[in-house]
Amino acid sequence: MRLNYILSDLGIGLKRNLSMTIAVVVTIWVSLSLFGSALLAREQVELMKGNWYDKIQISIFLCTKDSGGRGCSGAEVTTEQKNRIKQVIESSPDTAPEGVFGETKKEAFEQFKKLYKDSPIVSTVTEDQMQESFRVKLKDPQRYQNLVSAVAGLPGVDTVQDLRQYLDPLFKALNGLQVGALVAAGLLLVAALMQISNTIRLAAYARRREIGIMRLVGASNFYIQLPFLLEAVLAALIGAVLACGTLWVGVYFVVMQRAQETFRVWQWVGAAETFQATLIMVVVGLVLAVVPTFLTTRKYLKV
Repeated sequence: MRLNYILSDLGIGLKRNLSMTIAVVVTIWVSLSLFGSALLAREQVELMKGNWYDKIQISIFLCTKDSGGRGCSGAEVTTEQKNRIKQVIESSPDTAPEGVFGETKKEAFEQFKKLYKDSPIVSTVTEDQMQESFRVKLKDPQRYQNLVSAVAGLPGVDTVQDLRQYLDPLFKALNGLQVGALVAAGLLLVAALMQISNTIRLAAYARRREIGIMRLVGASNFYIQLPFLLEAVLAALIGAVLACGTLWVGVYFVVMQRAQETFRVWQWVGAAETFQATLIMVVVGLVLAVVPTFLTTRKYLKV
């Protein structure tokens, strides 16, 4: 009988506040979808950083007779200068063991021909115009400035190139988008919290006489709160399921079908990251339902 009463009370509550319940579902749907997208954006940025930062090498290009770097004097780098440069690189605490690779003019020219094999520019460039270089692998890609500073001014060094100078602006932009998505999601979650509180407050106020009678006949607080709690949880679960479905559809069509096929060099979020995000979304949705319901109905439990 108690279960029948609770389910009956739940049905009455949903009918009385149908429009408000739909508004709660839509608000939770949108807010959790954006929240889940922000979670995946964070994971994507971390995957990109891990994928590229571990592969980043510092390229130290040596002087040719046509180089204009500050370490050049209008002449080819000498053997003594190359040995000194290599010594500085290998003695750096940031250089990974066996992380120094030399590239001769011939090797650079062969690589150049592979990269531009379909371009007419290949016929205009000779091996002698190529630059010798050192490729340096770091122990920690985050700590690259020390080595760059140590070798940049050495005699025989033309330029020092580090991919971080190109990747960092990209990751900063992605982090900015991620923060923006989290802020927008947070505002929508607050709106959903207020929407649920208002819905439960209106439902409790409309049934305040019934609540008073139940309290007088000895009904427990939890028994009185349960219909309101179920109403909020049901709305939150529907919104969370719709949000999770939206996230999965977005990942499948945007990431798996488009991005992974178009940009194969990147590592993209997949089913594991999406599943983790959806679990967090469901938990957040339930918290949004349970917490305001208990707080809002407490004031109506006193007769």
